[in-house]
Amino acid sequence: MSHSIYFNFIIKSDKASVYYAVSHPDHLVNWWPLKCSGIPKVGETYNFNFTDEYDWYAKVVSCEQDDHIHFKMTKSDDDWDPTTFGFKLKEKENGTCLNFFHKDWPECNNHFKHSSFCWAMLLNGLKNYLEKGVIIPFEDRS
Repeated sequence: MSHSIYFNFIIKSDKASVYYAVSHPDHLVNWWPLKCSGIPKVGETYNFNFTDEYDWYAKVVSCEQDDHIHFKMTKSDDDWDPTTFGFKLKEKENGTCLNFFHKDWPECNNHFKHSSFCWAMLLNGLKNYLEKGVIIPFEDRS
């Protein structure tokens, strides 16, 4: 049995801006990793660097501009390696609905629970980044 994290929420922004913020390294670093590289194209590899110890990689397994991007972890830690996470966007009257998932966690352990909490905080940071231009310094993201 695997475990999953899901969040759905509205961001008062257009789909193109939200897609950019979840798929382009120059925007990802404003709300998630310290450093990032990658191209939003199936088969491409992203580097999500948080520290020297947490220098992780993922492959783009599905993407369509302004619609969705899904990543399969390829080099991280034992809990994250089997997982896939992604963002699906739907245009709404009051903004863009972001449907987030992070699935295939092998255990419902402390790391899963901590990551679930962190995703909630980080995704709130993404919302504030897009709606208000707020960039939380990396050392304050947790």
